[in-house]
Amino acid sequence: MREISTSVTFEIKPGETVPMRIARGTKLSVNGNPVWATRSNDIEDYWLVPGDSLKLRERERLWLSVEGDRPAYVVFTILPRCDERAMHWLSTRIERLARRFGSGWRTV
Repeated sequence: MREISTSVTFEIKPGETVPMRIARGTKLSVNGNPVWATRSNDIEDYWLVPGDSLKLRERERLWLSVEGDRPAYVVFTILPRCDERAMHWLSTRIERLARRFGSGWRTV
């Protein structure tokens, strides 16, 4: 079994500014009200409407706030790392080779 993705949803209330520190590559998606995002080491600010997403870099800082009088829901989805994808690709290829040259018995 392998982890496909992990996601966490936060509610941001109107008038609230939420500071975040990103531990590893993450995708931010917005639901509910529009969200204003400010990223560290970036001169741009981002206006994200429901349905928009933004890829976040490892170890960056992020400040989120909501526009309007309703809360916004932001979903952080952890992206698989490149090395994890490469290992999965390699293990899949090895399993295929083993099936091709195996005796037909399956190990449980």
